[in-house]
Amino acid sequence: MSHGAVYRALGVEGHQHRSVRFQEGCVVIRLTMDPERLCCPGCGASQVVRRGTETREYKAPPVAGRPVSVLVDVPRLECSACGTVRQAKVAFADRNHRCTRSFVRYVIEMRRQMTIKDLAAHLGVSQWLVRDIEKEYLHRHFSRPKLRHVRRIAIDEIAIGGGHRYLTVVLDLDRGAVLFVGDGKGADALDPFWKRLKASRAKVRAVAIDMSAAYMLAVSLHLPQATLVFDHFHVVKLFNDKLSDLRRDLYREAKDQLHKQVLKGTRWLLLKNPENLEEERDESARLQEALKLNQSLATAYYLKEDLRQLWSQPNKRVEGKFLTSWCRRAEASGIRMLQRFAHTLRCHRRGLLAWYDVPISTGPLEGTNNKIRTLQRAAYGFRDRDYFILKIYALHTTRYVLVG
Repeated sequence: MSHGAVYRALGVEGHQHRSVRFQEGCVVIRLTMDPERLCCPGCGASQVVRRGTETREYKAPPVAGRPVSVLVDVPRLECSACGTVRQAKVAFADRNHRCTRSFVRYVIEMRRQMTIKDLAAHLGVSQWLVRDIEKEYLHRHFSRPKLRHVRRIAIDEIAIGGGHRYLTVVLDLDRGAVLFVGDGKGADALDPFWKRLKASRAKVRAVAIDMSAAYMLAVSLHLPQATLVFDHFHVVKLFNDKLSDLRRDLYREAKDQLHKQVLKGTRWLLLKNPENLEEERDESARLQEALKLNQSLATAYYLKEDLRQLWSQPNKRVEGKFLTSWCRRAEASGIRMLQRFAHTLRCHRRGLLAWYDVPISTGPLEGTNNKIRTLQRAAYGFRDRDYFILKIYALHTTRYVLVG
């Protein structure tokens, strides 16, 4: 293979060859700059005079498993046009690191398949160099997602470790891309997002959130024309939490050992869907026994099953009647937990019924949150918070494995 073909593969074409040698298992290529192509790096004039030479070393992509270094004799040029004295510009070099642009592209491509530690060992460079190269790439391509054509979004928070540390995530439901990652949770974390959204002049038509009062107020204030949709997953999850609390209270109030024995270990049976109960473990029989001995628990359980039918009604009008009927039954049960939950649903009635107008939910965002947790576990945590957030912005491009 000719030197020209090798240099084109390494991205260092346009320079004159001086030598190639092996040094301690590394391929060392020495080049000089073409005198006819020398020009002032400031003004671009070709009327320059050499004022010395400096040898620089750049990392290049490996060849046949061997690391490659490129030594370039870089002249110091005095420009006759502007009068400055500067080092000549190396066309193939990365502006921030002592490596070639082809080396940077190689690192970015291999990071999709390898961890930082493995890739650094493969290339014989520091882990910090690999991380910095990827961080610059992510910042250049993903740091400011475009918001102009965003129409439907979902908002939720995610816990990212101990000490009650949270991130607020905004997802584009049409593209699956993360639009914003805010520090903390609540309405204040979304302030930078609202500013960027207003500047982009995006026409957001629908927003999916949980029944958080802070999110409701923030969306109503900044997107008054958007349809607010309460996610049905969070509604059922909230009821399941209340049902677990009711079972726990009944267990504590039980006076005889029989009632306690029957209630013990039934929490997950209450939260499971009936079709998922395992017959080989007699889960259905155990659940029915617990419900027979506790009338209030049975009432709450069957109302939970009815609540799941709220989002399977044929249209919005029927759903409204179903919701009204459910709330009346809950209020008539005499169980305080059910009465308070019915009041909550009545207060959020408009957002619950809006699902039939715009059938969206935070389900895709919950999937993205799972990816974020997987990303964090695979990397054993991130010391650089900005790098972590940039990786979150690029999550929608992940196709195979999540590497840290």
